[in-house]
Amino acid sequence: MARRTKDWNEGLANDLRNPQFAREFLLAAVDEGISLQHALGKVIRAMGVKEFAAKIDMESPNLLRAINPRHNPTQSTINRLLNPFGLKLSLTPIQKTKRSHAA
Repeated sequence: MARRTKDWNEGLANDLRNPQFAREFLLAAVDEGISLQHALGKVIRAMGVKEFAAKIDMESPNLLRAINPRHNPTQSTINRLLNPFGLKLSLTPIQKTKRSHAA
């Protein structure tokens, strides 16, 4: 049983090296309620931290700090990490509500 799990994890890591697959993985992870920071960490580690850091012109230690759940990256940093996947962080209203104006 352990071998099967290892094979699955290796297969997922290989698939995550594909930017299009990684993009869909990130979107699905967020839809499932998984932390964006955690999902990004999984993708970035699969792609290779040094390689990804070079791709986004960021030092490896700063990249590792950004994906560490004990740190709180800025929206700008998150968008920098998402950019290679054609994604950005934004807020979208879930329904239109009538705004009341304060008197």
